[in-house]
Amino acid sequence: MTFRKYCVLAHMTARLFVTSRQQLPINLWTRSASSMAICPVLSVQPTRALVDEKFKIAVRNVHPKQEVTVHSLHQSEDKDYWEAFGHYTSDENGTVSVTEDASIGGTYTGVEPMGLLWSMRPVPGSRHGLRLRKRDVMSPMVVNISIFSGHMTQGFSEKDALSTVVTERWYLAPGVQRVDVRERGVKGTLFIPPGPGPFPAVLDMWGGGGGLVEYRAALLASHGFVTMALEYLSPEEERTPNLETEYFEIAYHLLQSHPQVCPDRVAALGLSFGTSVTLTMAAYSKTAQPRCCVCISGSHVHPINKSLFEVFEHMKRNMLKARIDENNHVIWRDVILPIPTEPDMKVDVGRIKCPVLIVIGQDDQNWATVESTEDIKQMMERSGNGHLLTVLSYPDAGHLIEPPYTPHVRFSNFITQQQRQKVLMLWGGQTKPHADAQEDSWNKILLFLHTHLHQDTPPAARL
Repeated sequence: MTFRKYCVLAHMTARLFVTSRQQLPINLWTRSASSMAICPVLSVQPTRALVDEKFKIAVRNVHPKQEVTVHSLHQSEDKDYWEAFGHYTSDENGTVSVTEDASIGGTYTGVEPMGLLWSMRPVPGSRHGLRLRKRDVMSPMVVNISIFSGHMTQGFSEKDALSTVVTERWYLAPGVQRVDVRERGVKGTLFIPPGPGPFPAVLDMWGGGGGLVEYRAALLASHGFVTMALEYLSPEEERTPNLETEYFEIAYHLLQSHPQVCPDRVAALGLSFGTSVTLTMAAYSKTAQPRCCVCISGSHVHPINKSLFEVFEHMKRNMLKARIDENNHVIWRDVILPIPTEPDMKVDVGRIKCPVLIVIGQDDQNWATVESTEDIKQMMERSGNGHLLTVLSYPDAGHLIEPPYTPHVRFSNFITQQQRQKVLMLWGGQTKPHADAQEDSWNKILLFLHTHLHQDTPPAARL
């Protein structure tokens, strides 16, 4: 048996599994024929966690002042590989703590405990324009964490790792139920937290990319909210040309009337075009009145009292304002500029009577969210409900502000709703600031929802 194989066997037999959530490796020393030799040990705690939970990574039993690379690898559901890595030098005791020590190179630098996730990128030679998204929330994201000798930047698959730990990152906590919704014409998925309930609830709506996107709803349910991921832009052959506001009201009422839901504690959350839907519901609906709203990377600018088909037809006519940069990336932010002054071309946010949290990135290249938010703020201040508005605005963050540690992509492939055309969409953002924005905004979104959905009475609007 070779020394390497012996180390691997010894390392495997030394692991003690405590519950299904933690893996506690034991330090081992193995003796060669002539001297005491070191068997490197990699520790990741916990090995099984929600995607927004932090983990702690430590390396022990390497040589003092040894250069090592800590590497992460994930194979997506589309069979593409994503990786990240940091360069470290062990201390005089032969240890490295990713939580406390600074990476001096790699896909991230500095003290970044979660850099091995948020700085992930497709491995060299991958397809162009990839974006990492989870479709099947009933299975985890499996991420291999490994250590390599020396400071490596490529060729990881061709080298033997000193040690590897397999980790699982889940959107769905144990006990959360997933229920398909196909009722009264509404398509979606309901996620119900474990326990007797009833619970506060969130209606979760994504943007113009369409389809049924479940992972954020699953994560919200894992934090105690009954959440419905709502599909409202289906593939072309299934699209409803004249989808009206009533569709969203029916979805809201289905969620509100569920026996596990507190009917007076329902919020609406939208990203991108989902923000337009959320603000429209809060401002105009007489039957669906959210307790609070969260709006991420969106705008209030779109024709009022029109079907979705008519709204997208209007956007299609304005696409002449779109730009294409030198890298053939499509930039949409000018499509709604300048912000219109006509009352029938934007939501009258002065009518909103519930708390609203707006989250935007200042480098959003997809939509004019900075200008829209400033106009929303002015409109609400003039109407006397400005006290209901909270704005989180992040420098150098882009359009796709997602749950924490989601890898940042500045651009990716996108299928337009208007022409069903595949383009490279520029979302914007720089990797590190965007990652910081995702972590900070998610914690504040959860706090906002807990604050306004758990208190006894909503704040009164001063109109």
